[in-house]
This record gives sequence, C-alpha cells and structure tokens, in this order.
Amino acid sequence: MNISIVRPGELGESERSRWRALQKADPSLDNPFLSVEFALAMDRLRDYVRVAVIHDGGSIAGFFPYERHSFGIGKPLGGFLTTCHGLISAPELKIDTRALLRAAKLSVFDFDHMVAGQPTFAAFETDVRPAPIMDLTAGFDSWIEQVKSNSPKNLKTVRYKERKLGREQGDLRFEYASPDPAVLRTLLNWKSDQYRRTGRVDRFAQPWIVELIDLMHAGRSDDFAGVLTMLYAGDVPVAGHFGLRTATTLVGWFPAYDTEFARYSPGIVHHLQMAEHAAKAGLHAVDMGKGGKEYKDWLKSGVLYVAEGRVSRPSATAAVHWIGRTPVNKARTIVLDRPSLYRVADRVLKGFGRVRTTLQSDSPPDTVVKEPSGAR
Repeated sequence: MNISIVRPGELGESERSRWRALQKADPSLDNPFLSVEFALAMDRLRDYVRVAVIHDGGSIAGFFPYERHSFGIGKPLGGFLTTCHGLISAPELKIDTRALLRAAKLSVFDFDHMVAGQPTFAAFETDVRPAPIMDLTAGFDSWIEQVKSNSPKNLKTVRYKERKLGREQGDLRFEYASPDPAVLRTLLNWKSDQYRRTGRVDRFAQPWIVELIDLMHAGRSDDFAGVLTMLYAGDVPVAGHFGLRTATTLVGWFPAYDTEFARYSPGIVHHLQMAEHAAKAGLHAVDMGKGGKEYKDWLKSGVLYVAEGRVSRPSATAAVHWIGRTPVNKARTIVLDRPSLYRVADRVLKGFGRVRTTLQSDSPPDTVVKEPSGAR
C-alpha cells in the first residue's frame, strides 16, 4: 500500500466520489462527521486539516482525515466538536497504524469517538462506550412505543407538559430543516447562554466555529446537510437544535432552549417532535452521542459503539503528550461511569457559571475572568 497526504480541498471529484462510495457501503460509517463534505468545510477554515489517502495497487482503499498540530500531535477531524471519527474504508481494511502515523508525520494520535472495532485501530482501543440512538427504521410509532416501555412515567410527564405549553403559551408548531439564518442565531444565542450559565467554555466565542456552522447550515445535498429545527409556542421560539445528517442518520450537535420556558421541559418536548419529523423525512436514526445525560436512557431504542484510545510512535513528544493527557482521560471516564459523580461535577460547573456571571457583571469592561482549566 501507498499513503499520500493532501488537504481535503485538493481531492479531485473522482476521489470525493470514492470517499462517498466507501462511506455508503459500510453502515458503521453512516455519520455526517465522517463525510467528505465535513472535511472540506473544516479545510476551508483550519490550516491544520489533512487527509491520508490510502492506495492499494491502482485504486483508493481508504481515507483518514485528521488534524496535524504542532510537534506532530494528531487529533481527530473537528476535535472536541465532533462525536465520531475514523478510517473511511472497507470494513476489513487493516494497515500498519504506526506506518500511517509516520506517513502523516504524526508522533501521536489520541481518539475518543472512534468507530469501534476498525481493524487498523482496534488494538489501540482502551475503552469502548455506547452511543444511544433513536432507531426510527420501523417508524416513529414503533420508536415511541419503545420510549413508553423504557419509562412510561417520563413520557406521560413530558406529554402533559407539552399540552400545558400549548395551552398556556400558544399552539405548538414545529419547523423542520429551517433555512432561516435568524432562527439559527436565536439557537446559538441560547446555547452560548447555556455554556456560560453552566460553567462551560462558550464554543461560539471562536468565530471559526460560528462560520463552520453557517457553512453547514447553508449546504444541502441528498447525502449531507445541516438540519435546523425549532419548536414554537404561538409565534415564539422555545426550543431548537442544529445537527448534521447523512441520507439516513441525523446526529445531535447543538440543542438549546429559552430558559423562560424551562418549567415546560421544552428541550425534551422538542426531541420528541424532532424524532417524529425526522422519521417523516425518511431518516432511520437520530444519533444522540455518548455522554452522561439521563434523558438519553429513556429516549434510546438502540446503541452504536465508539472507542477511546491512543496510538503513538516512540518520541519525546509522545511521552510528554501521554503525561499530559492520560490522567485527564481517566478522570473523565470515571466521572462518566458514575451518574452520582457526573451530577456533582455538573452542579460544580453550574455553580462556577453563576459566580462567573456575577464577576463579569461587576467587573470593568477590560477585566478578564479566566476559564477553569479543562472546562468544556
């Protein structure tokens, strides 16, 4: 095999078509973060985006998109923004992983949402975790019956709040795949407020991330698109979501709601309606991503699996990187494994968010309030 390294924008149309064909041929790759369109958008905005093109004889056997940072540190494409990464190839393809890193000029590659079980990376997986999905292949009615079976009390409560929201605030209306940039701005403002309120770093403070979302929202094709959804009570938006889809799978990305309506649980009401409209649009699944949100347990009707791990070549850079990253990864795994710890961590971050908001409101305009180390 031969491996060449290019930027995604340098791929020709035949190479892009081959990427799409490989992705469609393997159900485990049915995720928009693995699509060539996402790689192309990232390449427009970030100088460190690369793709390894793997040639076997006269044909392309696979593609490996990644980010190459200083000192040969490799990261998945999109890094902390994405919920899936991996090798786009036939399922059985196995290549020498360290040879791949050598060709890509990487000392180390750290992953936490790798498609589980890929032969090239399987030996380097240190943990495999479920990512809950709403399985809509049998239709919405079948899925909602599973939700009812998972937790009839929760479903009954949410349906009650849904009716109460419509009765007290105005008839409910759901907009699927809204093209309106103003609606997107409303959602992103809610999300920024949520990040600050809960002590997380506001991702949208980075202009390139906002530009990426704008690109995803504007681009639409049969195989890839950004999907903006919004729930209204009367004419007032109360909860929304922006995610990406392939032809058959919608991936959760940025859900948020107006806290003025929090007593109605508008986020969960929105998720139920989003599933219904996604099924009507012909989608087979909504991927909610791994993570410690309790609502996912009773909305799920299936799981996918993603892996954490690390592969490196012997070097001082790899050793320093291991010292810096491994304790953090282990601590995060412990917290995610224990709901009680997750709730405590969440409360601490929310408390920090309230303190920070107070400090910022009392501080002069040129005062910088520092983020806590590792806040996400």
